[in-house]
Amino acid sequence: MKFVEYLIRNFLLLSKPRRLLVSVLIAMLFFSNEGYASDAKINMNDVQFNTSLLSIKDKNRIDLSDFSQAGYIMPGSYTFAIRINDQQGSLSDESINWVVPDNAPKESVPCLTSALVGKLGLKSGIASHLRWWHHNQCLRLSSLPGMTARGDLAKETLFLEIPLEDMAYQEPGWDPPSRWDNGITGALFDYYVAGQSTTSLSSSGGTNNTLSGNGTVGANWGPWRFRADWQADYDTAQGEKPVHHWVWSRYYAYRALPQIDASLTLGQNSLYSDIFDSFNFTGFSLVSDDDMLPPNLRGYAPEVTGVAKTNARVIISQQGRILEQTQVGAGPFRIDNLSNMISGTLDVRVEEQDGSVKTFTVNTDSVPYLTRPGQMRYKIAAGRPSDDQYHDDGPAFASGELSWGVDNGWSLYGGAIGSEDYNALSLGMGRDLEDFGAISLDATQSYARLPGGSGIRTGGSYRLSYSKDFNATDSEITFAGYRFSERHFMDMQDFLDARAGLLSGRRSKNMYTLSLNQQIPALKLSLYLDYSHQTYWDSPENDRYTFTLAHDFNLGLLQNLSLSFTAYKNNSLGMVDNGMYLSLSMPWGGNGSMSYSGTTAYGENTQQISYYNQMDNNNSYQMSVGETNGVATGSADWEQDTDFTHIDSNVSYQSGSYRTLGLSASGGLTLTSKGAAFSRIDRPGGTRLLIGTDGVAGIPLQGNGADTLTNRFGDAVITDIDSYTPNWVRVDLNKLPANAEVANTEVEATLTAGAIGYRKFNVVSGQKGMVTIRLADGSYPPFGATVEDSHHQDAGIISNEGNVYLSGMHKGERMSVMSEGGVYCTVQLPSLLPAETFQQGLLLPCYVAKKFTH
Repeated sequence: MKFVEYLIRNFLLLSKPRRLLVSVLIAMLFFSNEGYASDAKINMNDVQFNTSLLSIKDKNRIDLSDFSQAGYIMPGSYTFAIRINDQQGSLSDESINWVVPDNAPKESVPCLTSALVGKLGLKSGIASHLRWWHHNQCLRLSSLPGMTARGDLAKETLFLEIPLEDMAYQEPGWDPPSRWDNGITGALFDYYVAGQSTTSLSSSGGTNNTLSGNGTVGANWGPWRFRADWQADYDTAQGEKPVHHWVWSRYYAYRALPQIDASLTLGQNSLYSDIFDSFNFTGFSLVSDDDMLPPNLRGYAPEVTGVAKTNARVIISQQGRILEQTQVGAGPFRIDNLSNMISGTLDVRVEEQDGSVKTFTVNTDSVPYLTRPGQMRYKIAAGRPSDDQYHDDGPAFASGELSWGVDNGWSLYGGAIGSEDYNALSLGMGRDLEDFGAISLDATQSYARLPGGSGIRTGGSYRLSYSKDFNATDSEITFAGYRFSERHFMDMQDFLDARAGLLSGRRSKNMYTLSLNQQIPALKLSLYLDYSHQTYWDSPENDRYTFTLAHDFNLGLLQNLSLSFTAYKNNSLGMVDNGMYLSLSMPWGGNGSMSYSGTTAYGENTQQISYYNQMDNNNSYQMSVGETNGVATGSADWEQDTDFTHIDSNVSYQSGSYRTLGLSASGGLTLTSKGAAFSRIDRPGGTRLLIGTDGVAGIPLQGNGADTLTNRFGDAVITDIDSYTPNWVRVDLNKLPANAEVANTEVEATLTAGAIGYRKFNVVSGQKGMVTIRLADGSYPPFGATVEDSHHQDAGIISNEGNVYLSGMHKGERMSVMSEGGVYCTVQLPSLLPAETFQQGLLLPCYVAKKFTH
């Protein structure tokens, strides 16, 4: 049996979770042979240990009661993940009590409270048939036929089996509303700041410095999100007075209403409509939120494409409010992280490093307005229209729209806007053509009474939309549409401009839009086209298109080459911008690539050779050299994701023309009662997940983006989080510090929009080593007793003669020896714990608790 003791001391005590491994091996090695001989019907789940087989001096001081049943979990509170019907990550970090059944005093079962049952995703109406026990606090599993529960202490997981006919609709990558988490109370401060210094190298000289930024300040309380958006800029030019501007662009509050798949917003807002054009207003809105639907039922999210000739800053705004601001490299760009709630016309501004600026507009008309049979989608708003600074700018209004899924394939929809001097009414229908795509048609009639005796204007607008996935040919018409508006048709923004004397005549007449994707896998070829054409009453027309063709191929010994060609045209406000971009790239080194590109734009011809290298998940850089119309150029860009911000630094040069230095940073600070941390941000004011690691710093975490380390307080904020979608965060065990151990290596959260979620990893850190624990009378704690640290986490299990391998030791820490469900005695670690102490043997006195004194 010396071998058994060796196993316990040198294997079991080094492993986690210790209780399960001890119970398994002891059950295999120590049960009594007499039990087999006397009872052929022995219950393998109820094992009696023969302690006489152990070479231990005091066999009466052995506590193996925890291990007498396979899978037994001692009564008490545990933090477990819950896996339902073996689906990975159904719920995580749930506090569950194990209680003793009335009719089985030697067993324990999990107590599923009504709050926890509400998160399981049962169909509505099931709850009324459930029965409860243990003072009506715990679910009686037998009241839901076919339901079983099994706890696994090793995996810190509770496995539930529930008949599928009792479960609400679910699909991979989506959780039902019962599992959505509103998060915890907290505050946030998010920002994006960009600075640039451009020095002219011409004879006139001079330096121009710019600094701009935008962000969100907010607080969360229960399901409510309170937000304030800001924008600022500061410009200085040599010999000129600095110009600066700061504005709080928007104050608002919102919350999710999962019961009706909608979002309620109060305060300053923009009208989000699938029928009417957008305008700013102050009031309230109640909107069906597509993000709450399963992925296959969600709507179209707009995207912005273009071509930059240098490292450029792209600013996307609507009605003066910045929606997105980001840095892009030279060449084609595509921004596709805009919310699918956005509708109407977007203003795009591209600021190049050489000082040039180009602007254009993007229409975000959506795919056909279809609704599932028997369901309704709606959008309601009321308030007062406002200008781009949200000053009241018109009479009070109310608007509403509704789409009803009549049956399989047909949807009817319509909407209205009503105010004192402006009214609009729209009716339409959509049809799912199955193999032939989807189509919708609607008509809108407006009525406007203009001030100053200008009379009444009435007119109509008619729209046709179509979308189709051609699976057989890997083609997708993301959106195709046509809209015609009569001369005197006015949307609400036209009416507001006319009241203010700002009507420019740029009212829409005809508009054609097309977005097309084509994949040809056999040829490794992809094609993308985005086209829009718009004419106006009494104003020049607009044309805009972007065409991209990409091809992957091999050439002899050269593998994984990529060739792409982009052509674009932007004719807006009488200004024409045409260009072409050609690029050839090939792998170079482990994570690097070399590329050649040629660009024709703005009457300039540019060629350059670039090297790009992804150093790791958090760092990348690119260097380029070339010429523009025979003049030498060069640029370099470095991007870094730190634990607290995203940094993009760049420099560019053109001989005899300019030299530019640029730096941008985006990040945020999240403050809660559970902890606080600086972080990168995905979207200002957006959803995030605070991770706690028991105060242990430097724990590497993996989300959907770059890795993040916990700060000195053991906290980190993960912001690459999708709302209403299961999100996973994992500990990177390959980078885990040597003095740290993690019990649960992954957590999951499904958060509502704007939530500050919280999840915790059970982390033990500190020194490890073999010690001997002895009582004042020279005896030892019971064999099999556990040792807990000051955070009530298992640090070791007592073996023969008080020997125990302890982990997570900190100098001066007080630890507790646990036996028979309580504290048996306590030990105090020395104020110094040098490594040689454990080599020589460390003896720790243990002070017995009163309940165990005799």
